[in-house]
Amino acid sequence: MMSFTIAWREFRNLFLSPLAWAILAVLQLVLAYLFLSQLDTYMAWQARLAGIEGAPGVTDIVVAPLFQTAGFLLMLIAPAITMRSISEEQRNRTLTLLMSAPVSVADIVIGKFLGTALFFLVLLAMLAAMPLSLYAGTSLDTGKLLAGLLGLGLLACAFAAIGLFMSSLTEQPVVAAISTLGLLMLLWIIDWNGDAGGEKVSGLFHYLSLKTHLTSFLKGVFSTRDLVYYLLLTGVFLVLGIRRLDQKRLTG
Repeated sequence: MMSFTIAWREFRNLFLSPLAWAILAVLQLVLAYLFLSQLDTYMAWQARLAGIEGAPGVTDIVVAPLFQTAGFLLMLIAPAITMRSISEEQRNRTLTLLMSAPVSVADIVIGKFLGTALFFLVLLAMLAAMPLSLYAGTSLDTGKLLAGLLGLGLLACAFAAIGLFMSSLTEQPVVAAISTLGLLMLLWIIDWNGDAGGEKVSGLFHYLSLKTHLTSFLKGVFSTRDLVYYLLLTGVFLVLGIRRLDQKRLTG
Protein backbone atom coordinates (compact mmCIF):
# COMPACT_ATOMS: atom_id res chain seq x y z
CA MET A 1 0.00 0.00 0.00
CA MET A 2 2.86 2.38 0.78
CA SER A 3 4.20 1.78 -2.73
CA PHE A 4 1.06 3.33 -4.23
CA THR A 5 1.31 6.32 -1.88
CA ILE A 6 4.91 6.92 -2.93
CA ALA A 7 3.95 6.34 -6.58
CA TRP A 8 1.25 9.01 -6.44
CA ARG A 9 3.65 11.42 -4.72
CA GLU A 10 6.28 10.79 -7.41
CA PHE A 11 3.75 11.21 -10.21
CA ARG A 12 2.41 14.44 -8.72
CA ASN A 13 5.91 15.83 -8.21
CA LEU A 14 6.71 15.20 -11.86
CA PHE A 15 3.78 17.34 -12.97
CA LEU A 16 4.67 20.05 -10.47
CA SER A 17 7.89 20.50 -12.43
CA PRO A 18 7.86 22.59 -15.62
CA LEU A 19 10.35 20.11 -17.09
CA ALA A 20 7.68 17.41 -17.39
CA TRP A 21 5.25 19.77 -19.11
CA ALA A 22 7.97 20.96 -21.48
CA ILE A 23 8.90 17.37 -22.36
CA LEU A 24 5.27 16.45 -23.04
CA ALA A 25 4.74 19.53 -25.22
CA VAL A 26 7.93 19.16 -27.27
CA LEU A 27 7.51 15.42 -27.70
CA GLN A 28 3.92 15.77 -28.89
CA LEU A 29 4.95 18.50 -31.32
CA VAL A 30 7.71 16.37 -32.84
CA LEU A 31 5.56 13.24 -33.04
CA ALA A 32 2.59 15.15 -34.48
CA TYR A 33 4.83 16.50 -37.24
CA LEU A 34 6.12 13.00 -37.99
CA PHE A 35 2.58 11.60 -37.94
CA LEU A 36 1.32 14.16 -40.45
CA SER A 37 4.41 13.65 -42.64
CA GLN A 38 3.92 9.88 -42.73
CA LEU A 39 0.22 10.34 -43.39
CA ASP A 40 1.03 12.63 -46.32
CA THR A 41 3.42 9.98 -47.66
CA TYR A 42 0.72 7.32 -47.41
CA MET A 43 -1.77 9.50 -49.26
CA ALA A 44 0.77 10.03 -52.05
CA TRP A 45 1.41 6.28 -52.35
CA GLN A 46 -2.17 5.12 -51.85
CA ALA A 47 -3.06 4.94 -55.56
CA ARG A 48 0.00 2.81 -56.36
CA LEU A 49 -0.40 0.56 -53.34
CA ALA A 50 -4.03 -0.17 -54.24
CA GLY A 51 -2.93 -2.26 -57.22
CA ILE A 52 -0.28 -4.27 -55.37
CA GLU A 53 -1.28 -7.50 -53.69
CA GLY A 54 -0.11 -7.68 -50.07
CA ALA A 55 1.04 -4.05 -50.11
CA PRO A 56 1.74 -2.39 -46.76
CA GLY A 57 -1.21 -0.56 -45.25
CA VAL A 58 -1.62 2.59 -43.25
CA THR A 59 -0.49 0.82 -40.08
CA ASP A 60 2.83 -0.16 -41.65
CA ILE A 61 3.50 3.18 -43.36
CA VAL A 62 2.20 5.61 -40.74
CA VAL A 63 1.92 3.96 -37.33
CA ALA A 64 5.04 1.72 -37.26
CA PRO A 65 7.53 4.52 -38.13
CA LEU A 66 5.75 6.79 -35.64
CA PHE A 67 6.14 4.26 -32.84
CA GLN A 68 9.74 3.49 -33.83
CA THR A 69 10.66 7.17 -33.55
CA ALA A 70 8.69 7.45 -30.31
CA GLY A 71 10.79 4.65 -28.83
CA PHE A 72 13.99 6.47 -29.71
CA LEU A 73 12.67 9.75 -28.30
CA LEU A 74 11.62 8.00 -25.09
CA MET A 75 15.23 6.88 -24.70
CA LEU A 76 16.35 10.51 -24.95
CA ILE A 77 13.83 11.92 -22.45
CA ALA A 78 13.90 9.06 -19.92
CA PRO A 79 17.11 10.33 -18.23
CA ALA A 80 15.54 13.77 -17.72
CA ILE A 81 12.45 12.20 -16.15
CA THR A 82 14.25 9.80 -13.81
CA MET A 83 17.39 11.75 -12.89
CA ARG A 84 15.89 13.45 -9.83
CA SER A 85 13.84 10.57 -8.47
CA ILE A 86 16.45 9.30 -5.99
CA SER A 87 19.57 11.44 -6.51
CA GLU A 88 17.81 14.65 -5.49
CA GLU A 89 16.37 12.92 -2.44
CA GLN A 90 19.92 11.96 -1.47
CA ARG A 91 21.25 15.46 -2.08
CA ASN A 92 18.48 17.09 -0.03
CA ARG A 93 18.87 14.44 2.70
CA THR A 94 15.15 13.61 2.46
CA LEU A 95 15.93 10.02 1.48
CA THR A 96 17.30 9.39 4.99
CA LEU A 97 14.02 10.61 6.47
CA LEU A 98 12.05 8.48 4.04
CA MET A 99 14.02 5.34 4.90
CA SER A 100 13.62 6.02 8.62
CA ALA A 101 9.84 5.98 8.19
CA PRO A 102 7.88 2.73 8.59
CA VAL A 103 8.32 1.84 4.92
CA SER A 104 10.59 -0.72 3.32
CA VAL A 105 13.29 0.06 0.77
CA ALA A 106 11.42 -2.10 -1.74
CA ASP A 107 8.32 0.05 -1.27
CA ILE A 108 10.37 3.18 -1.97
CA VAL A 109 11.92 1.88 -5.18
CA ILE A 110 8.76 0.22 -6.49
CA GLY A 111 6.70 3.29 -5.62
CA LYS A 112 9.03 5.61 -7.48
CA PHE A 113 9.10 3.19 -10.40
CA LEU A 114 5.30 3.06 -10.58
CA GLY A 115 5.05 6.85 -10.42
CA THR A 116 7.53 7.24 -13.28
CA ALA A 117 5.87 4.46 -15.29
CA LEU A 118 2.51 6.21 -14.84
CA PHE A 119 4.00 9.37 -16.35
CA PHE A 120 5.16 7.36 -19.37
CA LEU A 121 1.69 5.83 -19.59
CA VAL A 122 0.16 9.30 -19.88
CA LEU A 123 2.66 10.09 -22.61
CA LEU A 124 1.80 6.90 -24.50
CA ALA A 125 -1.92 7.62 -24.18
CA MET A 126 -1.35 10.98 -25.86
CA LEU A 127 0.68 9.25 -28.57
CA ALA A 128 -2.00 6.59 -29.15
CA ALA A 129 -4.57 9.30 -29.85
CA MET A 130 -2.84 10.05 -33.17
CA PRO A 131 -3.22 6.66 -34.88
CA LEU A 132 -6.60 6.11 -33.24
CA SER A 133 -7.86 9.23 -35.01
CA LEU A 134 -7.35 7.40 -38.32
CA TYR A 135 -10.28 5.13 -37.52
CA ALA A 136 -12.52 8.04 -38.52
CA GLY A 137 -11.49 7.62 -42.18
CA THR A 138 -9.86 4.22 -42.60
CA SER A 139 -9.17 0.91 -40.90
CA LEU A 140 -6.02 -0.10 -39.06
CA ASP A 141 -4.41 -3.39 -38.21
CA THR A 142 -5.58 -3.45 -34.61
CA GLY A 143 -3.24 -6.29 -33.71
CA LYS A 144 -0.16 -4.40 -34.89
CA LEU A 145 -1.38 -1.22 -33.19
CA LEU A 146 -1.88 -2.93 -29.83
CA ALA A 147 1.39 -4.86 -30.13
CA GLY A 148 3.25 -1.63 -30.86
CA LEU A 149 1.73 0.12 -27.86
CA LEU A 150 2.56 -2.86 -25.65
CA GLY A 151 6.14 -2.82 -26.89
CA LEU A 152 6.47 0.90 -26.17
CA GLY A 153 4.96 0.41 -22.72
CA LEU A 154 7.42 -2.36 -21.85
CA LEU A 155 10.27 -0.28 -23.26
CA ALA A 156 9.25 2.70 -21.12
CA CYS A 157 9.13 0.51 -18.00
CA ALA A 158 12.67 -0.72 -18.72
CA PHE A 159 13.81 2.90 -19.17
CA ALA A 160 12.21 3.86 -15.85
CA ALA A 161 13.87 1.00 -13.95
CA ILE A 162 17.31 1.71 -15.45
CA GLY A 163 16.96 5.43 -14.77
CA LEU A 164 15.98 4.84 -11.14
CA PHE A 165 18.97 2.59 -10.55
CA MET A 166 21.40 5.09 -12.09
CA SER A 167 19.78 7.83 -10.00
CA SER A 168 20.44 5.82 -6.85
CA LEU A 169 24.19 5.77 -7.55
CA THR A 170 24.81 9.50 -7.23
CA GLU A 171 23.60 12.65 -5.50
CA GLN A 172 23.96 14.69 -8.69
CA PRO A 173 20.91 14.54 -11.01
CA VAL A 174 22.93 15.66 -14.04
CA VAL A 175 25.43 12.85 -13.52
CA ALA A 176 22.52 10.41 -13.18
CA ALA A 177 20.99 11.69 -16.42
CA ILE A 178 24.22 11.41 -18.42
CA SER A 179 24.95 7.94 -17.03
CA THR A 180 21.42 6.76 -17.80
CA LEU A 181 21.58 8.11 -21.35
CA GLY A 182 24.93 6.42 -21.92
CA LEU A 183 23.68 3.04 -20.71
CA LEU A 184 20.43 3.29 -22.68
CA MET A 185 22.28 4.23 -25.86
CA LEU A 186 24.64 1.30 -25.37
CA LEU A 187 21.70 -1.10 -25.03
CA TRP A 188 20.06 0.51 -28.07
CA ILE A 189 23.04 0.13 -30.44
CA ILE A 190 24.71 -2.94 -28.95
CA ASP A 191 23.76 -5.10 -31.94
CA TRP A 192 25.45 -2.78 -34.45
CA ASN A 193 28.56 -4.96 -34.41
CA GLY A 194 26.95 -7.24 -37.00
CA ASP A 195 28.63 -10.63 -37.14
CA ALA A 196 31.84 -9.53 -35.41
CA GLY A 197 33.01 -11.77 -32.61
CA GLY A 198 31.37 -14.94 -33.86
CA GLU A 199 27.80 -16.20 -34.09
CA LYS A 200 27.30 -16.70 -30.35
CA VAL A 201 28.57 -13.24 -29.40
CA SER A 202 26.56 -11.63 -32.20
CA GLY A 203 23.45 -13.49 -31.07
CA LEU A 204 23.97 -12.31 -27.50
CA PHE A 205 24.34 -8.70 -28.56
CA HIS A 206 21.29 -9.05 -30.76
CA TYR A 207 19.24 -10.34 -27.83
CA LEU A 208 20.46 -7.58 -25.50
CA SER A 209 19.43 -4.83 -27.92
CA LEU A 210 16.44 -2.78 -26.82
CA LYS A 211 15.62 -1.86 -30.41
CA THR A 212 15.55 -5.46 -31.63
CA HIS A 213 12.73 -6.47 -29.30
CA LEU A 214 10.78 -3.27 -29.96
CA THR A 215 10.97 -3.91 -33.71
CA SER A 216 9.34 -7.30 -33.21
CA PHE A 217 6.38 -5.71 -31.45
CA LEU A 218 6.08 -3.06 -34.17
CA LYS A 219 5.79 -5.84 -36.75
CA GLY A 220 2.81 -7.17 -34.83
CA VAL A 221 4.73 -10.18 -33.53
CA PHE A 222 3.94 -10.96 -29.90
CA SER A 223 6.66 -13.25 -28.61
CA THR A 224 7.20 -14.41 -25.05
CA ARG A 225 10.92 -14.06 -25.80
CA ASP A 226 10.54 -10.29 -26.21
CA LEU A 227 8.14 -10.03 -23.27
CA VAL A 228 10.49 -11.93 -20.96
CA TYR A 229 13.41 -9.75 -22.07
CA TYR A 230 11.71 -6.52 -21.03
CA LEU A 231 10.34 -7.99 -17.80
CA LEU A 232 13.76 -9.38 -16.86
CA LEU A 233 15.51 -6.12 -17.70
CA THR A 234 13.03 -4.13 -15.62
CA GLY A 235 13.15 -6.59 -12.73
CA VAL A 236 16.95 -6.77 -12.64
CA PHE A 237 17.39 -3.02 -12.40
CA LEU A 238 14.64 -2.70 -9.80
CA VAL A 239 16.38 -5.34 -7.68
CA LEU A 240 19.70 -3.53 -8.15
CA GLY A 241 18.07 -0.29 -7.06
CA ILE A 242 16.61 -1.93 -3.96
CA ARG A 243 19.96 -3.47 -3.05
CA ARG A 244 21.72 -0.13 -3.56
CA LEU A 245 19.37 1.73 -1.22
CA ASP A 246 19.41 -1.10 1.29
CA GLN A 247 23.20 -0.93 1.33
CA LYS A 248 23.04 2.82 1.79
CA ARG A 249 20.62 2.41 4.68
CA LEU A 250 22.90 -0.08 6.42
CA THR A 251 26.02 2.07 5.99
CA GLY A 252 24.20 5.22 7.07
